[in-house]
Amino acid sequence: MLSSRRPLRRALVAALVIAGGLMVPAAPASAAATTPTCTADPATPKRQFRAMWIASVANIDWPSAPGQSEEKLKAEYRGWLDLAQRLNHNAVIVQVRPTADAFWPSPYEPWSEWLTGARDGASPGWDPLKFLVAEAHARNLEFHAWFNPYRISMPQGAGPDIAKLAPNHPVRQHPEWAVAYPVNAAGSRLYYNPGIPEVREFVQRAMLDAVTKYDIDAVHFDDYFYPYPAAGQDFPDEATFAQYGAGFASKADWRRHNIDLLVREFGAKVKAAKPWVKFGISPFGIWRNKAADPLGSETNGTQSYEANFADTRKWVKEEWIDYILPQVYWHIGLAVADYAKLVPWWADVVAGTRVHLYVGQADYKIADPAQPAPWQDPAEMSRHLTFNRDYPEVDGNVHFSAVQVRANKLGATDIYAAEHYSRPALVPEMPHLDRKAPLPPLVTGASRAADGPVTLRWKQLLGPATSYAVYRFDGITLPGRCGFADAAHLVGTTRGTSFVDTSAAPGTRYTYYVTALDRLWNESLPSLPWPVIH
Repeated sequence: MLSSRRPLRRALVAALVIAGGLMVPAAPASAAATTPTCTADPATPKRQFRAMWIASVANIDWPSAPGQSEEKLKAEYRGWLDLAQRLNHNAVIVQVRPTADAFWPSPYEPWSEWLTGARDGASPGWDPLKFLVAEAHARNLEFHAWFNPYRISMPQGAGPDIAKLAPNHPVRQHPEWAVAYPVNAAGSRLYYNPGIPEVREFVQRAMLDAVTKYDIDAVHFDDYFYPYPAAGQDFPDEATFAQYGAGFASKADWRRHNIDLLVREFGAKVKAAKPWVKFGISPFGIWRNKAADPLGSETNGTQSYEANFADTRKWVKEEWIDYILPQVYWHIGLAVADYAKLVPWWADVVAGTRVHLYVGQADYKIADPAQPAPWQDPAEMSRHLTFNRDYPEVDGNVHFSAVQVRANKLGATDIYAAEHYSRPALVPEMPHLDRKAPLPPLVTGASRAADGPVTLRWKQLLGPATSYAVYRFDGITLPGRCGFADAAHLVGTTRGTSFVDTSAAPGTRYTYYVTALDRLWNESLPSLPWPVIH
């Protein structure tokens, strides 16, 4: 702190306050982007959900291998968070229940073999989920806990053999709950039978255990409900349908009803336990083809409505979920499933609902020699994100998966990050969960290092806040409402009450503002300005 400059700084602050009418715009900063007189830069949106999936099943992303030490696992995970921060992401989606197992001490299901390296149910001696959440929050990243509801095993694990599951696995006590599929074929594995009411209740209880015990921000399901169909085989649940399917015109309708119940019931239980925890699902990218249903998309591919018995459009229209994240894993112009036709279709589905739309991006296809020419073009992914700008219903993007994002094949990650994620962004608000913004903080001081970085400090005098956003403007300036319309001046967010602006240039004058954010990213009015003149 340059104490000799304090009188001058106080005078500048007073002048800015008087000239700016206390520098408080007529609406919260978060509302500025909707003000008609403000033109926001689409390349630097103020609000955009940005994340990557971190898959644990079969050690796709994290852990990179089973049975590693606690220290190695923690270091690996911190590396993924480093990557998320470099790319200006604001969330991570981490798989913590990949195969009816757990990355926390669950009273319902065994420890995950993808973590411990063994199917014996033995504890690793620490609580990974507690660590995962805390580390993400330390960087102000939302933590979305990714659960697979019904998958019990993988071919490279127990496969279809119940006897190979952990001794304390609930299926060992209830083998009637499990179904092997496909039958007597390569790739066979075990699934919980979604048609058994006790199964549906059990899996919800097992997943809700993590919701109630840990400070997660969201629950996340992927696209696996009923398993994708194997050629020439139906999922063997005829006896279950005979027992529970009375009143349904077809087994398909009954199966969809079973999945509807899971989604509706579990979403309600999450909100009853913690009203602020979001519930999102990332289904297969096609609901139904228009040839099968006039409400469907102009596609000719696999339909989640028939393949997984997932009526994803219904879940949005009924508002059983808070966000839908379709896996639109095809390039622009693909005849069977065109990205440029599916994104508008999904945008139309969410229009008029409270459900957010994020788009799942297939980073794993980039530079894959088995994929068509567009995926050999390093700019294809960036074109996807540019296309999304024309649809205001698209609130963000999620990339599959972390190892592919880090691989940066063809330099594609660098390209889309530079063109679309050059500035930080706040997570979009969800007013149906909470719309009350915190009160603004009070900036108490700033100090500057000789080589440029500025350390800003503040206090939250009234009311709670979860995190803070820091804005920087060149010179001693009055940005007005439109200065907060996009992220052009957003330099970062933090969960602390200080921030180091490492991008500040030596000797350059700046004016800083800080806003307070609650856990659902409602944003306060800006603080009073704090000029840094030397």
